[in-house]
Amino acid sequence: MDENLLRKPNQLIKESSPYLLQHAYNPVNWYPWGEEALQTALAEDKPIFLSIGYSSCHWCHVMAHESFENDEIAKIMNENFVSIKVDREERPDIDDIYQRACQLTTGTGGWPLSVFLTPTQKPYYVGTYFPVTNRHGLPSFGTILIKLADVYKNRKNEVISSTEEFMQALKDTSIDVSAHEGETLEKSMLDEAAVTLLQMGDPLHGGFGQSPKFPNPSNLLFLLREYDLSGITKYMDFVRFTADKMAAGGIYDHIGGGFARYSTDQKWLVPHFEKMLYDNALLTSVYSELYQITGKADYLKVVNGILQFVIREMTSSGGGFYSSQDADSEGSEGKFYTWSYKEISEIVDAEIFQLFCDYFGITQGGNFEGSNILNIQTTMRELSRRHGHSEEWISSRINDSINKLYGIRLARVRPGTDEKVLTSWNGLMMSGFVDGYRVTGNTNYLDACKTAFEFIENNLAYGGNRLYRVFKNGQAKINGYLDDYGFYIKAILDLFAVDSRPRYLERAISYTNAMIKHFWDPERGDFFFTSDDHEKLILRTKNHYDLAIPSGNSVAAANLLRLHYYTQEQDYLIKATKLIKLISKSAIENPFGFGQLLSALYLKVKSPVEICIVRKANATNQPINSSMALWLNRQFIPNSISAVVEEGLELEQLQKYSYFKGKVGEQDIEKVSEYSFVCQNFTCSLPIYSVENLEGHVKNIETKRPNQN
Repeated sequence: MDENLLRKPNQLIKESSPYLLQHAYNPVNWYPWGEEALQTALAEDKPIFLSIGYSSCHWCHVMAHESFENDEIAKIMNENFVSIKVDREERPDIDDIYQRACQLTTGTGGWPLSVFLTPTQKPYYVGTYFPVTNRHGLPSFGTILIKLADVYKNRKNEVISSTEEFMQALKDTSIDVSAHEGETLEKSMLDEAAVTLLQMGDPLHGGFGQSPKFPNPSNLLFLLREYDLSGITKYMDFVRFTADKMAAGGIYDHIGGGFARYSTDQKWLVPHFEKMLYDNALLTSVYSELYQITGKADYLKVVNGILQFVIREMTSSGGGFYSSQDADSEGSEGKFYTWSYKEISEIVDAEIFQLFCDYFGITQGGNFEGSNILNIQTTMRELSRRHGHSEEWISSRINDSINKLYGIRLARVRPGTDEKVLTSWNGLMMSGFVDGYRVTGNTNYLDACKTAFEFIENNLAYGGNRLYRVFKNGQAKINGYLDDYGFYIKAILDLFAVDSRPRYLERAISYTNAMIKHFWDPERGDFFFTSDDHEKLILRTKNHYDLAIPSGNSVAAANLLRLHYYTQEQDYLIKATKLIKLISKSAIENPFGFGQLLSALYLKVKSPVEICIVRKANATNQPINSSMALWLNRQFIPNSISAVVEEGLELEQLQKYSYFKGKVGEQDIEKVSEYSFVCQNFTCSLPIYSVENLEGHVKNIETKRPNQN
């Protein structure tokens, strides 16, 4: 019998978050964050125990099983605390505040985040995972609960006094960077940042740092822009080296596609098996750009692997993208993804078995807790030399074997999927699908982006130009954060660049104006993380760091620049410049934390090139496929401000924007199906009627890098 049937649900049973629902039958009397919980704490003068995590978090599950399902622990919590559960993906504002508190007190952070608060929400003790018994040098969670309950009851004045001092320190951290007005934005700043960032790279395995090791796609994308700006191949080479190592490692799912969140080791072998939507979105862009630069099919294979995984496993029936997949299945981390030597021998054909094991590093002892994580150990060329078969034969047989393993894996108990749809992460994934469409020409990827756009417009937009944060079980809730606006606006602009329908540009402008109205700080010249009509918490923070996810400020800066070139709205340029100047000094000093901001600075420093392609309609009034757009999509021109628009009503509607004024071909050329214009520094070419001439014009104004095959 299901144990939950024997328990009475707590207040979380009314929630839609999969993470909160995981705890709905705990014996702990959990509340969701809200008025009821906060007022209960005040009325009963009880401290708050705040637990923050997310549905695919392994250590969150561990603490839940050890402590929150423990009746004795729950009794202590229920008698002494008002216990509140928060899904950090739904409420990043709450998580941000108390992660800062954790950083201040412990020097680190993470999930589960465990915070003890006064009834007025001020922290007086902060930690992350606490074991149920004394171990790892940590006191038991029960001991901590008893001591902190006693401190609040019997030494309340000391607690309140210490929180006031702590709050002042916390306020000082609520803004990530110090203002540096008057910075001159120039190429040398990017050069300096790139040199410093490259020095932080791991020359043995790629990426940055030792372990755990995260992909850091924002930094990789910046280094590709520095390569474009400087022509120095070592920046591109490092990104290729890192991407090759990741794609070969266990962090990539060689059976089903997609990347795990990070590697627990330095060499990308053993992942923390959860798969996050945002990682896969951002890494799609990295591998797409590498394909544009090199033309190597291996990168295209990874792009297709990621996007097919997202379409197959992370897309709702309405077209919104789910948030994540769990690391655990059947109570064990990675069980869904790992294989015994015996299993492989029974599934893979005998003629290919040893070759398959050589390729993926399969051994009887395994490489993860006695099992095997597939990771590429050699090349097709080397396998061909060793085994005497052609590379084509080997590749075909390995793909057949992978398909067999995939079929077997489908019968396993799947990890849980967090099916909430977040506006910000959907924006990142929409951009990933546009990038995938650019390099593959697969219109299914473009359609996935368009469908997600309609999903958000129909389910998460309100009031003409406002956004909700989360959609689940048919309901949208929580005011959108800066990330929701910034990432979604970027996605719309990316979509507009390849399919320039007036509605897309109009929506991007409308959301941008709302973002400025409700998030902009005119005193400092940057954006708050929460809107001016959001729930008032103990702090209103700002985020500037580009880490696993880029900051809303960095993405907004690039969006404003792009919109300026489409519209010539000076306020967008002024705000973008002010924002970049504000953060640039910190970005140069610590480029690791500002990859996306440095990419925005690149766009500001390297004058954009405007490439507008106009398609004519055929006799049935259908737009003709554009060979110019096909060529453009496969080029690495990260400073391009592009459009692919249909001649006629669409172009007429866009004429009110300066970018499209005068973009009309010679009407007497009947046989031409498309034409284009290339502009830079307010000077435009005459109409261009062939791909060859378009390529020539672009090369004349762009320093193109030769393919590095």
